[in-house]
Amino acid sequence: MLTIFGAQNQDIAWSNAVVCIGTFDGVHLGHQALIRRAVQRAAELEFPAVVVTFDHHPARVLAPDRCPPALGSLAQNLAHIAELGVAATVVLHFDAALATTRASTFLDEILVQTLHARELVIGHDFAFGKDREGTGEWVAERISAETFPPFSVDGHRVSSSEIRGAVQSGDVEHAARLLGRRFSLTGVVGHGEKLGRTLGYPTANLELPATLAIPGDGVYSSMARTRFGVFPAAVSIGSRPTVGDRPRVVEAYLLEYPGDSLYGTALSLEFLARVRGQERFNDLEQLKSQMASDIQQVALDARR
Repeated sequence: MLTIFGAQNQDIAWSNAVVCIGTFDGVHLGHQALIRRAVQRAAELEFPAVVVTFDHHPARVLAPDRCPPALGSLAQNLAHIAELGVAATVVLHFDAALATTRASTFLDEILVQTLHARELVIGHDFAFGKDREGTGEWVAERISAETFPPFSVDGHRVSSSEIRGAVQSGDVEHAARLLGRRFSLTGVVGHGEKLGRTLGYPTANLELPATLAIPGDGVYSSMARTRFGVFPAAVSIGSRPTVGDRPRVVEAYLLEYPGDSLYGTALSLEFLARVRGQERFNDLEQLKSQMASDIQQVALDARR
């Protein structure tokens, strides 16, 4: 997939395109169905399918105090979009200037004149332009367009907000059903307080962007992807109340790990299930006993 950052002064190679536009936070099953429809329509017309998205959630500019945590980084979203067969994705920088651009200007100058859109495919709840003027009905009056209907799984309408709620409540299995894959976090391994090492369970502390959605406090079964391979991992998220309520952390104990240093490397955690909530134990021995039990459960979950 060709990835283009920005639409200004770009030498676009194609002369016609089916364009699919949206925020695509998390690229969940609904987004996937929408993008696949654009790919299908593009194949029928023998045009490239082009996705247009943004470098961050528009709410970061429009309502920063209400901006939701992201279900994935831009890099993760682009990787998931690339799997769907699109020819190119254009990433627009969402700033105050773009936020105040009229829908007619955005359609004419960016989508049609610059990206050569001949047809649009958009979600039922998406609108672009100042004051969200560019609704599906508005667009259909000006260009050939298809508004994709709501998408449901097991009676649940799939939406980024529903998945976000599931993640933050710790229901990573429900989030996975709506995403179509395991919820994951990718960060860099940093130096923590090394408390796990003193208990016999050395952990990798994951340093993450503050903008990401984090599962609720507790212990989780996961698969950890490292540069050395993939390993089952017991992931603890929370403030570690037994050792004095430290700042909230995401730390992973990797089962069967050979021991090479992970400091400064990228680490991805794919969440399988929640083992238990965060607890305060009477002493470190009780904590160690529970950790041993947690790890047994993680090993079982990894073999499912």
